[in-house]
Amino acid sequence: MIEIIPNWHPILVHFTIALFATSTGLFFVGSIFSKKSWGETLLKVAHVNLWIGAAITVLTLIVGWEAYNTVAHDGPSHAAMTDHKNWAFATAALFGVVTIWSFISNCKTLKVSKLFLLTVAVAAILLAVTGYKGGEAVYRYGLGVMSLPQISEDGGHGNHSHGEDDDHGNASSESNEYQDSYYGEEEEHKDGGHTH
Repeated sequence: MIEIIPNWHPILVHFTIALFATSTGLFFVGSIFSKKSWGETLLKVAHVNLWIGAAITVLTLIVGWEAYNTVAHDGPSHAAMTDHKNWAFATAALFGVVTIWSFISNCKTLKVSKLFLLTVAVAAILLAVTGYKGGEAVYRYGLGVMSLPQISEDGGHGNHSHGEDDDHGNASSESNEYQDSYYGEEEEHKDGGHTH
């Protein structure tokens, strides 16, 4: 199997977000135009996107749990990923309720109630917060990344060359040194478990 750093969670989570967000939008637009034939089609697609999103979310949670227990981290990043994990489980639980509700109601009618739409909207807000917190864990705390760029001056494009003559060889060796230390810390973490 292809090795993904830190694991498959960053790939699968984008399907979860895209399918649930698309489903939410389609439920609202389809409900507004439910009397039109294409409005009904949108509602059908919304239900299907929700079901597929729920199925993929099960996998997303599994590999997310694996990442939570294996990625190298310190105290502040542990708090950030724990916060993300808690929001993720709450969001998945609410979308799970919505999915079961959708499956049961879809056997009778494509149309959805205002209470259903409100619940989907709340779930979508939780999804956005969860995604933000996951992004923070990676981009603010560096969780799951193998190397960080060496920033010089303000870090903008005007401060370095993109030509073939620039010195990327040194950056590559620095990156390799960082990767070695990253994997050393990760192994040490696996042996020691959570001590925060």
